[in-house]
Amino acid sequence: MPAVTRRDFLQTSAVATTAAALASSAAVAKAAAADVLNVALIGCGGMGTNHLRNLVARKDVKLSYVCDVDANRLAAAAKIVETSGTSGVQAVKDLRKVLDDKTIDAVWIATPDHWHSPAAILAVDAGKHVYVEKPVSHNIREGRLLTEAARKQKKIVQVGTQSRSTPHCMRAVEIIKEGTIGEVKVAKAWNSQLRSSIGKQQPSSPPDYLDFDLWLGPAPKREYQSNLLPGVWRWFRDFGAGDIGNDGVHDIDVARWGLGVTGNPSTATGLGSKFFFDDDQQFPDTQYCVFEWPGDGTPASKRQLIFEQRDWSPYVQEGYENGVAFYGTKGVIIIGHTVGFQVFGPRNKPGETGSGSADLVAHHTNFIECVKSGKRPNSDAEEGHLSATLVHLANITCRLQKTLHLDPVKEIITSDDAANKLVRRNYRDGHWAVPKGV
Repeated sequence: MPAVTRRDFLQTSAVATTAAALASSAAVAKAAAADVLNVALIGCGGMGTNHLRNLVARKDVKLSYVCDVDANRLAAAAKIVETSGTSGVQAVKDLRKVLDDKTIDAVWIATPDHWHSPAAILAVDAGKHVYVEKPVSHNIREGRLLTEAARKQKKIVQVGTQSRSTPHCMRAVEIIKEGTIGEVKVAKAWNSQLRSSIGKQQPSSPPDYLDFDLWLGPAPKREYQSNLLPGVWRWFRDFGAGDIGNDGVHDIDVARWGLGVTGNPSTATGLGSKFFFDDDQQFPDTQYCVFEWPGDGTPASKRQLIFEQRDWSPYVQEGYENGVAFYGTKGVIIIGHTVGFQVFGPRNKPGETGSGSADLVAHHTNFIECVKSGKRPNSDAEEGHLSATLVHLANITCRLQKTLHLDPVKEIITSDDAANKLVRRNYRDGHWAVPKGV
């Protein structure tokens, strides 16, 4: 056997070292690629565009689809993708194209409300994790079905109530749990701002760039009218939940979170109608609703949540246009989920303060981390469902002008048959997106 020279040894060692380094680099690259989620965005309107700008800037996701039934919005989304330098993104109008792609790990859903739960249920059943905008449902039954589907399929569902991932809101709730303001008995949430009239319109032909039938989806068939879109659909019962479901749900969610209630109330009552606008809106511009949790029946265990809405107020209330006040036995804390918080002790003595804006990026990060870890996200489907249920109960009690008594576990209204029918909705017969079990 010939002797191995020093040169031979060094050359052999160098080749081995290079091969090992290349193998190690390939393994790192493969692991890094596996750590990147393949995602899609369904709904490219106002909030969808906010999601899109964040997604194309992240390194831990790969955006593969943008989807919208409006060709103009779809083109605008594609332009944002192009400008960002992101490649390989398909622009499609039918969400089924996205859900049929088995390589997609997660979808963001920023559609109108009537598509939230139906699209999310289809997505989890197709094996996708879901980030879905608020309110998580158009009606109470849908929200429960989505929660059940997420659990059955073992998928992560994050609802777009981003206050749950916003540092100053998290700190404020922490202060409550620490007992700084004593035992919190009551929380009050409010939505106080000046909205615009949507006018009155007659049915007309939809614009060429809109697939209106696909936009309607599982909702009952109806004619297009020009003050339905864009964004105005939320004031129509077939498609939205009014401003309480649009802006109010953020503050209702914070109120329920800080109040510490983990189930449905047993009683909901309220008054509300149109005091200001004379237009096609079908929801109240003025609402005052109250919910009660009986606890174990003792006075100390009871909790109450109040919601106020005035869509004709060009001023802020208690320092915040949209806010929540927690009333404790030793003080009060007032939170503006997009601004900050202030604590007041006995005799209005100022306490801790905090500031900040709603943190959408942090909410995305929490969702992505939970997809990878399997942990429940900050705004899990169940949390979103319980908060949306308060929205729907408020709208039912105002619509019927009746106090509602609820079976909190079965999620049925026991006091009134007409009210209980509104726990569900009417769907378009035979439509492919109607959730099973509605």
